Amino acid sequence: MAVTDIKAFAHLTEADVDALGRELDAIRRDIEESRGERDATYIKKAIKIQRGLAVAGRVALFASAFPPAWVAGTAMLGLAKIIENMELGHNVIHGQWDWMNDPEVHSSTWEWDTTCPSEQWKHSHNYVHHKYTNVVGKDDDVGYGILRVTRDQRWTPYYLGQPLYNAMLAVFFQYAVALHDLNIAQIRKGKKDKRTTLRQLKQIAKKVGRQLGKDYVLFPLLTGPQFLSTLTANATANLIRNLWAYSVIFCGHFPDGAEKFTVEEFENETPHEWYLRQMLGSANFHAGPLMAFMSGNLCYQIEHHLFPDLPSNRYAEISVRIKALCEKYELPYTTGSLARQYALTLRTLWKLSLPDRFLTATVDAAPETASERGGPVQKLRRPG
Repeated sequence: MAVTDIKAFAHLTEADVDALGRELDAIRRDIEESRGERDATYIKKAIKIQRGLAVAGRVALFASAFPPAWVAGTAMLGLAKIIENMELGHNVIHGQWDWMNDPEVHSSTWEWDTTCPSEQWKHSHNYVHHKYTNVVGKDDDVGYGILRVTRDQRWTPYYLGQPLYNAMLAVFFQYAVALHDLNIAQIRKGKKDKRTTLRQLKQIAKKVGRQLGKDYVLFPLLTGPQFLSTLTANATANLIRNLWAYSVIFCGHFPDGAEKFTVEEFENETPHEWYLRQMLGSANFHAGPLMAFMSGNLCYQIEHHLFPDLPSNRYAEISVRIKALCEKYELPYTTGSLARQYALTLRTLWKLSLPDRFLTATVDAAPETASERGGPVQKLRRPG
């Protein structure tokens, strides 16, 4: 079930939550005060790597009629698109580098290489998702409007097709993200202003047209007789990026231990309880430096949700302090291998496609989320 009382769920007193919040505030201050040249060097180097891969991939595709060149060009282009979306676009648009006052890496100027307009992403992701993280009925990322990821979402026959919807979402992930801020559910109910909807649709159409024209017309045409092989390479690179972005995001939000919350709990939430909700509602996965870079450092999803506007290259060092706080306050630090986190997510998605009467566990003891009356979090007890 969704958590209805965060403090009771985590077995923390109000004083404990305030003390935890102050320690997290101190971490934020420490990172903000220590930002400097090494961080600026990191992001500039990331941009050089991404652009170098993109150029090398495009050059290789001039010989894409030869299989080795096609594979090399596609691989480099796919990596470039991943880095641009995950480490650059997502993090720059969050404002992680605004402190540099560099227009090249400022959230107000960056337009990323995907079909979702950055303006709409800032609202649906930076504002809605990060403010209402995992609050059922408030956070549209809970199932993305098409998937059932918690038993708090009422089952309907529509969800029988969930395994198929999930597969399609992974393949066409950038287009699903592009439509996310439209809030189609509100449009169907007639609750959204038509002028706003039309303006957003025009923005999306313009961005989609630009992306399609670039990847499937302009760049293939530039390679002349290799038009078709370049077109298939671009489509494959986009698919690689879509599948990877989908996997990273789902493994940070839907494996076991990533809790869901009620609207009632959110309405009475203090700033320090917001911190606690981010810690309980997010999940990490194990990654070395290379995988961390390729995931936009979202292998540290807990740290990202606590400090979404701090530089992503600092999440690894922040994680050491967060783990220590979790031990101190006897809170879970939900993590596991990427394969394990995705396997748990997939199990939840497949299982919840069925009516609850076919599920063996009760709502309160469902393995996909800890219960308010049992489960991994409830077994933790504060001393004294």
